[in-house]
Amino acid sequence: MENTEEVPEARVRLPQLRLDELLEELQARLDAARGTRDRVHSLLEAVLSVGRELDLEQALRSIVEAAAALVDAEYAALGVIGPDGKWLSAFHTVGMDAEQIARIGSYPEGHGILGELIRHPEPLRLTKLSDHSASYGFPAHHPPMDTFMGVPIRVRDHIFGNLYLTEKRGGQQFDEDDESVLATLAVAAGVAIDNARLYEESRLRERWLQVNAEITHTLMSGADQGGALSLIAERAREITASALGVVAIPVSGTDTLAVELAIGQEADVWRGMVLPVEGTLIGRAFVQQSPVSSPKLSRDPRVSAGPPRCEGLGPAVAVPIGSGDEARGVVLLVRQSGGPEFSEKETEPLQVFAAQAAVAMELSERREDAEQITLLEDRDRIARDLHDLAIQRLFATGMTLQSAGRRVQDSMASERILRAVDDLDETIKIIRSTIFGLRSRDDDTAPGLRSRAVRAIGEAAPLLGFAPSVRMEGLLDTHVPGQTADHVMAVLTESLTNIARHSGADRTDVVLETDGKQVRLSVTDNGVGIPDGGRRSGLTNMAERAQKLGGGMDLGSPGAKGTRLVWHAPLAQSPDTVGGGRPAQ
Repeated sequence: MENTEEVPEARVRLPQLRLDELLEELQARLDAARGTRDRVHSLLEAVLSVGRELDLEQALRSIVEAAAALVDAEYAALGVIGPDGKWLSAFHTVGMDAEQIARIGSYPEGHGILGELIRHPEPLRLTKLSDHSASYGFPAHHPPMDTFMGVPIRVRDHIFGNLYLTEKRGGQQFDEDDESVLATLAVAAGVAIDNARLYEESRLRERWLQVNAEITHTLMSGADQGGALSLIAERAREITASALGVVAIPVSGTDTLAVELAIGQEADVWRGMVLPVEGTLIGRAFVQQSPVSSPKLSRDPRVSAGPPRCEGLGPAVAVPIGSGDEARGVVLLVRQSGGPEFSEKETEPLQVFAAQAAVAMELSERREDAEQITLLEDRDRIARDLHDLAIQRLFATGMTLQSAGRRVQDSMASERILRAVDDLDETIKIIRSTIFGLRSRDDDTAPGLRSRAVRAIGEAAPLLGFAPSVRMEGLLDTHVPGQTADHVMAVLTESLTNIARHSGADRTDVVLETDGKQVRLSVTDNGVGIPDGGRRSGLTNMAERAQKLGGGMDLGSPGAKGTRLVWHAPLAQSPDTVGGGRPAQ
């Protein structure tokens, strides 16, 4: 009896155990289904969030954040592949704060595992990063990372960049579901990036059109060329997010380009520099009539001779102002170190902008020429009227008075008449002098002080054995009278000759500037200096030239060795000189 009663109880327990197992399995599947539903929902939210962004930088940031949340990764990054298709040009991270990033140092460029995805753009999952043959290890202060998953992002069949995920939370491994979700997000990211880039390009084109209209309106309203160049540099710098904008124009009669203006970072160092066309970045753009770029200006030997002047500056592009047979100058734009290189899509509208700016400048000059012609024609008319009418009448009046004076018996009255005739003669001479002044013309072919100085420095380079550094500022061709300009040239030539003969220097810096009130010439070398008891006749002559003009000369040393000569003179206009550094005609 006892045995028969135990058998049914055992049979009851067995189905109960199976039912519990089935219920647990059902609960697990329900949880999995719920998890899948939640994950799909999260994926859809991520796709919508990424697709809403029109700002490219913000879109990239949203993509990285969404990727980290979807696969539960502690660290995530998006690396943007550069124009060369071999290295990373930008890197956006999630999971590390600014302090951690600063301790690690510069962002990766695409070596190791990151470079593996660039070379082979296919999804990659690793249980342990260090086990892969392409692993290079991590730099100092980098957090430890083991698990890894990477997925490429394609934009219109081109690889834009890669998503990198590491350290799945909870010590778990990235699985196929994670890879599938991330691949789906990458497709949506590619569409979002393409939309953001198209929107950015349309806004950029609109801004270029607005700036072209602004420059044209400014020039046609009567602004001078200096103001137009300043506007070109400032607007180009703003639109391209550049740290430095430089405009250089050719120096007449020489193979050099003078930096007319510089705006932004290190502008004071660049302003007034005179650069040779041969062997420089700006000169190459001027000669080739096409944009010339540099990945990092601070390391580019084509910048200029002399000390480093580009610390903290990175990618650069030099674009000629104008098109056709001759450029009117070059605009140089430089971004900060670490900034993105100038892409072809950026240089194309920049080149169009520079060409249109040159057309506006040409139209402005033609308008000024027309105004000048009108002024000269008016002067000719006044001169003709003075000669044909005023002088003839004065001459006839003088003849009449002179004839009447002979018949006047009163000696005092006769004397007064003769004095009046003499006064008329003097008046006629003054009018004729005025006519000559109205009809006189400056010889436009005569070189100005700027080009004369550049030519003299170039001629001295073979004697020195090196090319001096040159810097010029101010309206040298306008404000400096011809006589003063001749003295400046004599002092400059004598200074360079002395350096070549006696100093043994291997570097010379020439600075020629004017503020409209005085002209100042500074010549500095790193030679042996001026020995005690040496011949000083040349220095005495230079000092006498300055004193004759009401100026002076200072002689000293810039440091432990070398010589610095500073010669200055006021710019009081004399009757026999005119502006432009040329003698009166």
